[in-house]
Parts: sequence; structure tokens; C-alpha cells
Amino acid sequence: MPTPALDAAALEKLVSAAVAAPSIHNSQPWRFRLQPATSVLEVRADRSRAVPAADPQGRALHISVGAAVLNLRVAARHLGWAPEVRLLPDPVEPELFATVRLDTRAAVAVPGSEKLYEAIWRRHSIRTPFTGEPVPPTVLGELVAAARAEDATLDLPDHGETARLLDLTAEAERRNTTDPAQRTESRSWVRTGDAPPYGIPVAALGPQDLAGHLPMRDFTAIHAAEHQAPVLFEREPRIAVLITEHDTPQDWLRAGLALEHVLLAATVHGVRASLLHQALEWPYLRWEARDPHRRPGYVQILIRLGYGPEGAPTPRLAADEVLDPELRTV
Repeated sequence: MPTPALDAAALEKLVSAAVAAPSIHNSQPWRFRLQPATSVLEVRADRSRAVPAADPQGRALHISVGAAVLNLRVAARHLGWAPEVRLLPDPVEPELFATVRLDTRAAVAVPGSEKLYEAIWRRHSIRTPFTGEPVPPTVLGELVAAARAEDATLDLPDHGETARLLDLTAEAERRNTTDPAQRTESRSWVRTGDAPPYGIPVAALGPQDLAGHLPMRDFTAIHAAEHQAPVLFEREPRIAVLITEHDTPQDWLRAGLALEHVLLAATVHGVRASLLHQALEWPYLRWEARDPHRRPGYVQILIRLGYGPEGAPTPRLAADEVLDPELRTV
């Protein structure tokens, strides 16, 4: 069979899938450029939508772009390609985070790829309580395997370690709401009214835990009029810890691929997720997040898993808004 045509319609589908990925504060810090002569789609960082107070090293930016690359790879397989992904392919172009070559037709379908593609459009971050129903071990095992497929580890801590990680997250949340730079930056990504299609709408922020046990990010800490009434969250949250062996920019990108692979696999099974990143924004707390009983590794993000409503989608930039203008068509 012939290789699929990389035409304008296919390009729009690919980029639309990519931009559906999660990103810190829904900042969507990515741009795309097609090289028609080589059928290579470049994935570039857009630092105009960086969050320097929360992410001075750009680690979360890399994770966000890595998640978009995973969606792009899944969409390419859905359309019939065997995509070849390279991370940080050119050291003289530091903003070129990845390339995806699309010149070969897939010989066979990758098992489960269609379900992952369908999940791209149903995956949303949840900031509301879960039911408390435990996620079955078989499903958790699939999520562990999804992270492993991207050269990352998904650790499932026990009750004591979960409590310790939540304590670190609570301490980070206190710092985030009292540090002027962090608080101002976080607030700047809250969107009201006729706002750009990125950031977080007020309606999607979610309440705080009435019991104070589960420290959700409070974007409205100094805007009491926008607070939702606190509610009780699940008493025994299932936290998963995404870990990489090293801590280089390439590892951060791989963490993004692994994160989105885990989130899509969870969505396939009806498992909801929210991301707890606060403790990873403070160097000392991030170091403390490492499990002292494990082999060395670097914590990249905490994922809260459970069952509940699907959640509301947050706005996304359109494909033509993140494609370089001179290369939007082929």
C-alpha cells in the first residue's frame, strides 16, 4: 500500500492531536514546522509561553512539549505512518526539541494505538474529587508498562510514602501562594471572559479539599471572590510518581512522552488524572521527593489517579496558530 499523503488535511490532524496534550498552566509552549522535502515535522519550543517563576530551568516546558510529541506519534500511527521520532536532534538548534519523520508506511498496526488515539480527545486534567474507588492492579500494571515503554518508571508508593509526598506538596503549595513571583505568575494564567485559547478558565479551577488532606493547586489564593466552596476529596488518594534515571533535557522530554502515554492509557480505562507538580517547582522539595529506599532517580511529576467525572476541556490553540506561517500547507 502507498505511504499516506502528508497533505494539508493530514497536517492539521497531526498538529491538532499534538496540541491536545497537557502543559503546565495549559501554557501550550510549542510550535511546529514542516520540512516538505524530507517529510519531517519539527517540534519546537515556544518560550514566549514559558512559566519562568515556576519553571526556571525549563524542565516543565520540556515535559509539556514531550507530551505533545507523544500525541503526534500516536496520531501519525493512526493515519498510517511508522513515525521516526528523534529528540533534541541538532545541538546547534536548542529550540528544536524533536523531529518526526513521516515518509514510511506502517507495516503492521501497533496494538492498542487506535484506543490511544481516541483517548487523545477525551483526556482532561481533573481538579475535583474522585469517588475513592481503587484503581485495579491490572490497570495500574498497564500504566506502569506505558511509562516503561518511554524509558521512564512509574512508581506506586505505599500509604506512608504517599502521605510524605502529599506533605511535600502541601509545603510547596504554601510557598507558591506566599511567594510574590510564583503567585503573580500563576494568577496570570487564569482566564476570564474573552481570553486567548490557552491558560485555565476560572470554571476549570476546581475546589480545595475541605479536610486539607489533598493539596490541590490554588490559582485563586488571593482572589476570594473566585473561590469555589471547599469539598471533601478522597481519603486514600492513589498517587503515582513518574521517575527518570537521569535529569537532562532529553530525560525531561522522555518524561513528557511517558506522562502522556500513561494519561492516555488511563483514559482508555476510564481512569481520571490530575497532576501535582508543586513540589517539583522548589529544588529542595524536589530532591526530598525522591524515595530514599529506591535506587537513584529523578522525580518529574506526581499523578493523582482515580474515578470521577470526565472533566471539562480547557481551550487549545488551533493548528494554524502553532504552525509556522510560511509552512502551513504542503
